[in-house]
Amino acid sequence: MDVTIRGRNVEVSETLRTAAQDKISRLNRHLDGWEHAEVHFSEEKNPRISDKEVCEVTVWGHGHVIRAKAASSDAFTSFDRVIDKLDHQIEKLKSRMQSRSHPRRGPVDSGPELALGGIDPDGEGAPGQATIVKTKRFEIKPMTPEEAALQMDMLGHDFYLFTNADTGVSAVVYRRDDGNIGLIDAN
Repeated sequence: MDVTIRGRNVEVSETLRTAAQDKISRLNRHLDGWEHAEVHFSEEKNPRISDKEVCEVTVWGHGHVIRAKAASSDAFTSFDRVIDKLDHQIEKLKSRMQSRSHPRRGPVDSGPELALGGIDPDGEGAPGQATIVKTKRFEIKPMTPEEAALQMDMLGHDFYLFTNADTGVSAVVYRRDDGNIGLIDAN
């Protein structure tokens, strides 16, 4: 697995770098085939925050992305907490991948349409309007709504945009207030 380790406003010691490389490579023991991992260490500057050392890890593979973040008083402990979270997420992903063809699995629940309003794409910030402050670009691969729901859970997001492999059009899965998953499929 290709591992990138970076520090943002913090120096990453060689001991920490070696330990991170070793523990990230052990993620393959649960589910082999992870392609790339990015490890970011940073430090909170707010003096009122006791858990200043932050670690965030993103791992790509199997057509999925998983991410975990943790903070503590030292970088090693933060990294260990992130590894524990990733282990749990990988086990969850592995069990879902194995049970993907289970006969009792039902279809994804569809919900109401979403409407976006009051967004100012120019970022001029008129009163009462939200502004777009961050833009992300990523490759959208065809997948089933069930795979998209799994990817949404692995990322810890409330929604996930994808190309529906069943219909060939853009779609969104989202977490409903009742805890179920909703699907919005374009016409």
